[in-house]
Amino acid sequence: MADLKTDVRYIKGIGEQRAKALGKLGIHTLRDLISWFPRRYEDRTETRRVADLVPGEPACVAAMVAAPPTVSHIRKGLDLVKVRAVDETGALDVTFFNQSWLKNSLQAGETYIFYGRAEGSLLRRRMANPVVEPEGRREATGRIVPVYPLTAGVSQMILSRSIRQGLDACGDILPDILPDQVRREHQLCRVGYAYENIHFPAGGQALELARRRLAFEELFLFTLGLRRLRRLRQRRETVKVEPFRPVDMGPFYRALSFTLTEAQGRCVEEALGDMASGRPMNRLCQGDVGSGKTMVAAACVYFSVKNGRQAALMAPTEILARQHYEGLAPLMEPLGVRCALLTGSHTAKEKKALAAGLAAGEIDFVVGTHALITGGVEYRRLGLVVTDEQHRFGVGQRAALAGKGENPHTLVMSATPIPRTLALILYGDLDVSVIDQLPPGRRPVQTSFVDSRYHPRIYQFLRKLVGEGRQAYIVCPQVSESEEGGDDRKAVTEYAAKLQKEVFPDLRVAYVHGKMKPKEKDAVMAAFAARETDILVSTTVIEVGVDVPNAAVMVVENAERFGLSQLHQLRGRVGRGEWQSYCVLVSDNQNEETRRRLKVMVKTADGFKIAEEDLRLRGPGDFFGQRQHGLPGLRVADIGCDAQLLREAQAAADALLERDPELESCPAAAERMAELFTEAELTFS
Repeated sequence: MADLKTDVRYIKGIGEQRAKALGKLGIHTLRDLISWFPRRYEDRTETRRVADLVPGEPACVAAMVAAPPTVSHIRKGLDLVKVRAVDETGALDVTFFNQSWLKNSLQAGETYIFYGRAEGSLLRRRMANPVVEPEGRREATGRIVPVYPLTAGVSQMILSRSIRQGLDACGDILPDILPDQVRREHQLCRVGYAYENIHFPAGGQALELARRRLAFEELFLFTLGLRRLRRLRQRRETVKVEPFRPVDMGPFYRALSFTLTEAQGRCVEEALGDMASGRPMNRLCQGDVGSGKTMVAAACVYFSVKNGRQAALMAPTEILARQHYEGLAPLMEPLGVRCALLTGSHTAKEKKALAAGLAAGEIDFVVGTHALITGGVEYRRLGLVVTDEQHRFGVGQRAALAGKGENPHTLVMSATPIPRTLALILYGDLDVSVIDQLPPGRRPVQTSFVDSRYHPRIYQFLRKLVGEGRQAYIVCPQVSESEEGGDDRKAVTEYAAKLQKEVFPDLRVAYVHGKMKPKEKDAVMAAFAARETDILVSTTVIEVGVDVPNAAVMVVENAERFGLSQLHQLRGRVGRGEWQSYCVLVSDNQNEETRRRLKVMVKTADGFKIAEEDLRLRGPGDFFGQRQHGLPGLRVADIGCDAQLLREAQAAADALLERDPELESCPAAAERMAELFTEAELTFS
């Protein structure tokens, strides 16, 4: 019988080649494999008539092939198979891309089940690339089908078969992490039943029982880990540090060309109060795009330096670090704060000189990237650590920078507006400050929601703005057309080539995406910031990035593919200069809930309202989509929908910790928590 840590290549039926493909998804062990949960499910249990198909909604339809299929060779690499299928209520035109073998498989006069998204009018229904099988077989239809996240070389069928083989290999070795008492009290199914039915649900009720059990387990472990973090933090708070003495902040405030908002002032007071308290500050400063978090950090830097301590600000990219340095150094240096920039692109000689300056205390404030935490960099008296766009850093990286000093104060900043209740769950080891105001005088970005028929007008508008000297972003949901996702999604590389060749041959079009090397990405963004590019086509890699005040329009293609909070972040890339700015959301999706969600963006610019709405409509995918501040993401649980389950899991975890603080009675839970919360995470605080 296999162990959960067994390499997937040794699982019967998988082998070297498939294991290599699965490795691209981060699936290396048997546990990784069976824990690769579906991102969604397709209910293929109900079969509709052609006349009952709703445009934009996926459905199964039983229809007879009316005539032999035809094959058309469109261009190199693209063949189309077309077939007309009928039932007693109407006709369905079906198109398959690059599946020419279907010409001989689909027989005229035979009935098949087609599953796909219906389009077209009441008189003429269409389907593109549906799943198809003979009516009598019903293997891919007639049941609830899981849909998994994929990568190149791994199809849904390959992944599903691999998971089946993985579950078969598990036998009865799956440890039940939940104590029997907890499982009985909360009416939760056993772990084997849960894993079987999360992947291969016997029906809707079985799927819900499985999902509830695994969601509870995630929230239970998450709570145990957060409680441990909090306990470690409380221990840290018993460590006495020399309180920062009062400082006249007048010179700093007078050096500003504006007055801080009331919210900024409140956040500065909270942070300075922490630093004067005699305990290490550990605070999150959370604020909308453009709310002025950097000035809160600057006030903390001034306060720290005037107390004889050094300060360091770490940004996730070199461009962002340089932007911070160029914005803060002219403010801080006239106030007697000696500033420096340290990034990976400095020469060895420059890095050595900067490291010597920091070690000697000749530099008061350093801005940089991960270069700040390299082994050769030491500080004379580091008193404050600031991390910007903190969700790009793990706890271990924060800890590494904090470890350069003796219990330095820590301020982390996030531009992702998160509902306060969710923030308290996410950032259990941090105090939370919220900047819920924008500086006066900022023009709101005018936001529109249109369909693809407006493309000619959008292009005309872009040309007009570029002619006035402005720049534009165009965001697409995927990098290239070869990715899984469908024929309707705009892809960065192909779309940028089309725009340059066919639409804007006289303008400068560039593209950037996350699969490019960091230096390539930085070079493209730097060129855009330097106005050497007119239109930048991108994935969401620009969601957090360089500040380009001259960019005045943001076009988001296939906007339905993005969460509201993500769209709000993207919109925040424009409206940063003196000109009126615009955001255009493009989507042909006809689903009412989707359209209602996108219209929220048109109605409000309040990031916190948008975040609350996103949480209500979509759940916390946008907030847990990455390893926020180093904590494990939730794969099954949904904070927005599982609020009651969260309360139950928290109560169960707290009760367990009260009677068994070291989890001696639950070794499986203790072991799993230790795996999820890395050593760096559990020792940081």
